[in-house]
This record gives sequence, structure tokens and C-alpha cells, in this order.
Amino acid sequence: MSLFTDRQKSALLAVSILFGALMHAGQAHARDIQTMVVAGGCFWCVESDFEQVRGVSEVVSGYTGGSTTNPTYKQVTRGGTGHYEAVEITYDADRVSYGQLLNLFFRSVDPTDAGGQFCDRGESYRTAIFVSNAAEQRAAEQAKAAAQSALGQRIVTPILAVGEFYEAESYHQNYYKGRSIVLTRGGPKKQSEAYAFYREGCGRDARVEALWGADAPFLH
Repeated sequence: MSLFTDRQKSALLAVSILFGALMHAGQAHARDIQTMVVAGGCFWCVESDFEQVRGVSEVVSGYTGGSTTNPTYKQVTRGGTGHYEAVEITYDADRVSYGQLLNLFFRSVDPTDAGGQFCDRGESYRTAIFVSNAAEQRAAEQAKAAAQSALGQRIVTPILAVGEFYEAESYHQNYYKGRSIVLTRGGPKKQSEAYAFYREGCGRDARVEALWGADAPFLH
């Protein structure tokens, strides 16, 4: 014979469901969500690369490292603002670590080039890592040293104190998968096609593969 009435069973089931939901919500809330900022040349490409990484929830293109408030793309790429094209990466540190992301970063750029990246030249296209505390500074220095040892060449990517990050214009966000039609040297193309045309034409993947070989994580 059952020790509980049907009403009591229903009440117990409801409590159990509620408890399970609260536990799940608590676990979700407890996730270690972090952000990091890096500059790796064209922010379209860095955004495209890191949005593939397990544990990364968002990548935003923007500008940082300079002195101009709320800079525009034209101002930054013209030079004189001190800003880099950069990305802010939001990630779950329980799924991918800061160090792992730094290792991926180094192997997705040419960290030996102090004058820009690939076909893009000038101060706004240089590489950099922006850190916010002593732990990030140490991790960045370790990742840089490991990358330099693996590559066998001097790495010039600086490690800088993080500053104000200014989100780039809306048309730059997720450019690599956009559907709008834009004019290119190859004629009118969808943004996604224009991005692929640019990336190949700029020689990004060819140079990264030449440097890092099988260790390059994002070759197209």
C-alpha cells in the first residue's frame, strides 16, 4: 500500500522538479565567464577565428590601446589615434582557459611582424595582448615565451595594460557571415564572399601556415 496519497505524490513531484530547476540555474549562474582583449590585425578575421572556439560565447570587434575617445574606423585606420583593431572575447573559463586562448592567438597571427599583419600595414593592424591583472600578465608572458620557443623566432607582440575598449561600427560585427552586397576588386559580392576574397587575397592563411604549419588552428 502506498505511503502517500495522489495529492502528496503530485506535491512531491512538483518540489522535485523545482529543486532540479533551481540546481540547474545555480550551476549555470556559477559559470566562470571572463573576457580578454587581443589585437591580431584585421578584426574581421580574429572574430571569425575565435567564434569557432569551444567555450567562447561572443567576440566583438572594436578599438583599444589609443587616446582618442569613441574613434571611428576611418580615424583608426588612417593612423594617429594609437588604437589597434582589436576584439573582446567572452568565454567560459570552465571550458577553455585564458592560457589556451592565448596559445591559439599566437598561432593564428604573425607575431614576428611589428609593422602590421599580412597585407594590412600600419599601427592599427599590429598585434598585442591586453591584460587586466598580474595573473593575466604572467599567463601572457608564459604563452609568449612558449610561442617564441616553438617558433624559433623573436616575437614582437607587446603585452599591454588593458584600457577602454570601444565597440566598432555595427557593420563590422560578424562581417564574415554577412549577407549585404558590397563592392570589391572582384566586383559586387555578399559580405561573406567579400570576406573570404579579402582573407585569401591578403595572404593571412598562407603566411600563418608558413610560420606555424600543422600548429595553426584556424586555416581556411
